[in-house]
Amino acid sequence: MLTLASRVDVMNRLGRAMADPTRSRILLSLLDEPGYPAKLARVLDLTRTNVSNHLACLRGCGIVVAEPEGRQTRYEIADPHLAAALTALVDVTLAVDENAPCIDPACTVPGCCTPEEEK
Repeated sequence: MLTLASRVDVMNRLGRAMADPTRSRILLSLLDEPGYPAKLARVLDLTRTNVSNHLACLRGCGIVVAEPEGRQTRYEIADPHLAAALTALVDVTLAVDENAPCIDPACTVPGCCTPEEEK
């Protein structure tokens, strides 16, 4: 059974992983099918080094696992329960008040902090 401390750790690891737009894109791609760094880089229009660095972060967080296949490495979501949870999370409808100002001055979420006249 998970303790409160371990549950907080899980939440922090998931939050860290999903807070970065590139890692989120990689996770969404891996929800569809296992991936390889070179193919992920090509499909997501990223450098292979960038993808490899993000995959290392996701591995460190325990979210993805790597399986060597000859000279390549296949990455996939570490646990089917996590894949189901991420899928459910993506399907959530958020009740966002578009008139409320963003509380994060460093926010980089597209459309979040755009003034009304620029939308």
